[in-house]
Amino acid sequence: METTNRNKAGALGATPAARTPALASTPHPAGTHRLPDEPLVVIQPAGSAGALNLRELWDYRGLLYYLIWRDVKVRYKQTVLGVAWVVLQPLMMTLIFTVVLGMLVRIPSGRVPYPILVYVGLLPWTFFSSAVSSAGSSLISNSHLITKVYFPRLLVPMSAIGSRLIDLFIAFVILAGMMFYYRVGIGWTTLLLPALILLTTLLSLGVGTLLAALNVKYRDVGILLPVVIQLWMYVSPVLYPASLVPERWRRLYDLNPIVGIVQGFRGALFHEGFDGFALGVTAAVTLVVLVYAAYLFRRVESGFADVI
Repeated sequence: METTNRNKAGALGATPAARTPALASTPHPAGTHRLPDEPLVVIQPAGSAGALNLRELWDYRGLLYYLIWRDVKVRYKQTVLGVAWVVLQPLMMTLIFTVVLGMLVRIPSGRVPYPILVYVGLLPWTFFSSAVSSAGSSLISNSHLITKVYFPRLLVPMSAIGSRLIDLFIAFVILAGMMFYYRVGIGWTTLLLPALILLTTLLSLGVGTLLAALNVKYRDVGILLPVVIQLWMYVSPVLYPASLVPERWRRLYDLNPIVGIVQGFRGALFHEGFDGFALGVTAAVTLVVLVYAAYLFRRVESGFADVI
């Protein structure tokens, strides 16, 4: 973080006589002070615009931990079931989709029972959708902090992602019970789950940070986001296996980064193999979105307090 002294007249290239402070030449009642037209000291992040300062983020890691736990406690404060909602939401959705799509529509699920197929698809999707929604509106909901004190603004969408990551880990407890009930064994491919969770987290952070930066200036983003997320779920293999997509459309379908994530989760847990092309697309999209989101966020973060 660095401070910059500003002098309005000097910045405009005025003569030495014109650089006399306005406060000295403007009469004012005794005991009162006239505020300057521009701030004398501006607190701003160190480094050039667009360059992500990882050292600064690390220095503020304590604040990040605090914001994560604050988000978790505020979300379930004064609720009867508390953190149980973390597991009830995917469970209720699994039950509804099992009845409607599994029993009535009879969507094929291969050798895996349909309830656990849907639950495994809902795990990464619920985390991604809720994390992106929370991160996209995080700057608006934390405007009272942004307008009062300086800290790396990137911590705000990061804390939204982190709090949802805790929910994901809790939801895995129910998954373990379902795998035991349906007798789905654990193999070496299950060891790849941490890498898939990291990939999902980075994708959520990239998309959420990009939307958070845009939402500060264009509030239409917050209105449109729930609709886009809802449609995104139906064009992703969350409620059905990707094998139902015709082969001639598979390459186009795999351009959806959620396909690689959901298929990766199912491949790791059901030992069905991995779609290398879909995972490669997801990794490439994640990298591009993450780098561009960090660059854009860094470029516009200095004006958040003025716009928000």
